[in-house]
Amino acid sequence: MNIEQARFNMIEQQIRPWDVLDAGVLALLAVVKREDFVPAAYKGLAFTDTEVPLAGGQQMLAPRVEARLLQELKIARHEKVLEVGAGSGFMAALLGHRAQKVFSLEVQPELVALANDNLKRAGVRNVNVLAQDGSQGLAGEAPFDAILLSGSVAEVPAKLLNQLKVGGRLAAIVGEEPVMRAQLISRVSEKEFRTSHLFDTVAPRLQGFAESSAFKF
Repeated sequence: MNIEQARFNMIEQQIRPWDVLDAGVLALLAVVKREDFVPAAYKGLAFTDTEVPLAGGQQMLAPRVEARLLQELKIARHEKVLEVGAGSGFMAALLGHRAQKVFSLEVQPELVALANDNLKRAGVRNVNVLAQDGSQGLAGEAPFDAILLSGSVAEVPAKLLNQLKVGGRLAAIVGEEPVMRAQLISRVSEKEFRTSHLFDTVAPRLQGFAESSAFKF
C-alpha cells in the first residue's frame, strides 16, 4: 500500500466531501500519521471510512467524523481542552497540535498505556492521558475552553457541561441507534447553554455513561 496516496485519498475522498474545509484541519490530517495510532492487526483499516477496533471493545471513530468534530470545535492555540475517551490517542494528538494543553480521560488501562506510548512516539508532549471515568470530567483542571466526547452518549451529563468556561464548547454524538446526532453545545453564560445540531451519524458508545433517562415505549 502506498501510504501517502492512501492518506491523500482519505482526506480528499472521505473528509473534504463531508464539509471539512478548514485548511488547518486538512493540513493537520496530512501530517499526523494516523497509521501509527492504529493497532498492528488493523493497519489496513487506517485510512478507511470505518471505525477501527481497539482493546476492551472500544473503537477509533471514522476519520471523517474525527475531522468534522475537530473542525467544529475551532480549537485555538491558547486553549485548554478535555477529551473523554482517549482510545489509541489519535484524536488527542490532533487536539494537542491545536491547543495549549489537552487532558484525555480513558477508562481502559490497556488503552491508557497505548495512547501514552503512541503520543510519546509521535512527539506530542502537551497531552496528559489519565486512567479515570470520563463521565465525571476532570474538576481539578476545570474550567475548559473545549470538551470533546470521542464516542457517543445517550445524553451529555450536566457535570461535564458545568466544567466549561463561559464561551466554551462541548462536542458530542448524542442519541440512540439507529439515529444519533453530533451536537455542539456552547456555554453562553453561567446558566445558559446553546445547542447546535451538526450532522447525523452513528458512533460507538463511550463506557461509564448513564443511559438516557427518557421514557422508552
